[in-house]
Amino acid sequence: MSRRFSHALVVGVSGGIGLALADGIGDTGLADQLSGWSRRRCEGPIRLDTWSPVDITDESSIAAAAAELGEVDLVIVATGLLHRDSRPPDTIGLAPEKTLRALDPVAMAEAFAVNAIGPALVAKHVLPLLPRSRHSVFAALSARVGSIGDNRLGGWHSYRASKAALNQIIRTLSIELRRTHPAAICVGLHPGTVDTTLSGPFQSAVAPARLFTPAIAAGHLIDVIENLDTQHSGDVLDWAGKRIPC
Repeated sequence: MSRRFSHALVVGVSGGIGLALADGIGDTGLADQLSGWSRRRCEGPIRLDTWSPVDITDESSIAAAAAELGEVDLVIVATGLLHRDSRPPDTIGLAPEKTLRALDPVAMAEAFAVNAIGPALVAKHVLPLLPRSRHSVFAALSARVGSIGDNRLGGWHSYRASKAALNQIIRTLSIELRRTHPAAICVGLHPGTVDTTLSGPFQSAVAPARLFTPAIAAGHLIDVIENLDTQHSGDVLDWAGKRIPC
C-alpha cells in the first residue's frame, strides 16, 4: 500500500542517513514539499523547500523552527550519537562502553540527550502540527541494539539504554497520539548498519551484504514508510519492515 505525503520534514538532514532520506524523498516524489532541520547546512545538490538551523538538544531552536513549519504529515528524526573524538575544551570523547568500568556520567547523559530526549522534544513541538483527520507518520531512527529482549552480548551501555528509552518514548507517544490523531502513526525505524561516520569504527564484523550505503538504507526506510498502517504505531521496525522486540 503505497502512500504519498503533502509535507515531509527530515530532522538531522545534514547527516549521512538524513541527507540520503531527503534525496530519496525528492527522487521518489514521496512528498510534495520537503523541509529539513539540522545544526549545519546541507552539502550537495539536495532539494529542500525550507531549511532551519536546529540543535535537538536545544528546545528553543526546535520551538522556533516548528513555529515556522506549518502543517506536516511526515516527520523523520534521523539524528543519533554513538561515538565522538574529544575536542577540548568544548566536548568530551564518547565511545561505546565495553565494560561497566567505562561508564562516564557526562557521556551517558549526552547519549540520552541526543538519542532519546532530543527526538521527544521534536515530537513535543511537531506532533501538534500533524493533520488530525488523515494519514501521517512520525518516525525516529532507532537501533536493534536498543532492544532489551534481543540483548545477548551486553556492553554499549549508554547507546543501548538511550535507544531503549527512545523505543519507550515512541510507544508512549503512539498511545497519546491515538487519542488526538487517530490516523497518525508513530514508529521507530532501524536502518541496519549503514556506511556512515556513526558506524565507521564498528564495520569490520559486518558482512558486506549487510553494510548498506546511505542511499540503499534510505530506500529501504522509504519503502517501509510507504507501507505503514495504524497497526504499526508504537512499534520499532527494521529496514525490511519486521518488528523488533522492545
